Amino acid sequence: MLQETTAATGANDAAAFQQMSFSHMIQNFDTVAWVVFLTLVLFSVLSVYWIVVNLIRNARLRRSSDRVVSTFWETNNAQDAIRYMEEQSRSEPFSKIALDAAEAAAHHQQQEGSRLAESLTRSEFVDRALRQAVTRESIKLESGQTLLATVGATSPFVGLLGTVWGIYHALIRIGATGNASIDAVAGPVGEALIMTAFGLFVAIPAVLAYNFFNKANRSLNSRFDTFAHDLHDFFATGSRVGVSRR
Repeated sequence: MLQETTAATGANDAAAFQQMSFSHMIQNFDTVAWVVFLTLVLFSVLSVYWIVVNLIRNARLRRSSDRVVSTFWETNNAQDAIRYMEEQSRSEPFSKIALDAAEAAAHHQQQEGSRLAESLTRSEFVDRALRQAVTRESIKLESGQTLLATVGATSPFVGLLGTVWGIYHALIRIGATGNASIDAVAGPVGEALIMTAFGLFVAIPAVLAYNFFNKANRSLNSRFDTFAHDLHDFFATGSRVGVSRR
């Protein structure tokens, strides 16, 4: 008799734990659970997309930035340097900053004697163009950052909503059946735990990626500023300050 009772208890426990599987959770979703689950899936897909895009972009910029900047300064003829910058891809930021500075300097030179030249010196005109260019390229670096921050901040709470909803179902089942055994509540509680884990699974990579790209963007922004300062000196005075002319 004792063996039969033990066997029955073991069978009930095994059936209860089967109800805590992911497949069982999917099969017993209601509308709210589906909304929570699909929201987390969408967050995960968008997060992975922007992580991959930003990784590729940062790797490409790190490979090309030194080459572009050094080639610009090592080219003896300014026109050849500008022509080299024009040959760079549309997504290369350093060349676009240099071209904006060159265009501003050329435009101011063409307007000598006009009201533009009287109201703004060449240095001020080039400085304004460089500030706008650096701001524009810095904003481009922020692509996807807002989404990663949003996913990292909200995914745990979305998962928590699924958790609360699963516990609510467990309480309803207990109230309806009067049975608080594990086979009665395992399904809803398992659903709740899986939703919590899924929310954290989506949030943690997004937070880590946001912090990583934030640091990488600060480094690139610093390089933008340094390059812009050198460009300002070059186009405003005709030479790069701090570098001896050969």
